[in-house]
Amino acid sequence: MARDPDTIEREIEQARDALATTLDQLSVRAHPKRFVESGSDAVRHKLDDPKIKLPLIGLGVLVVLTLVRKLFR
Repeated sequence: MARDPDTIEREIEQARDALATTLDQLSVRAHPKRFVESGSDAVRHKLDDPKIKLPLIGLGVLVVLTLVRKLFR
């Protein structure tokens, strides 16, 4: 069954439009700024966990106390 040239052109145009839409979506998803935002959101979310947050605060206090001790010796 031979296809009508108009039908073939319509299908090609639809495929082109679908490809253009897909490329636009990929360019938005793969933007470096988006990766940075995603990574920083993940870090912020992880630091909100008390199991991570409190030991880091303790470590910070320990470092500050060590520095103060060395300064006044």
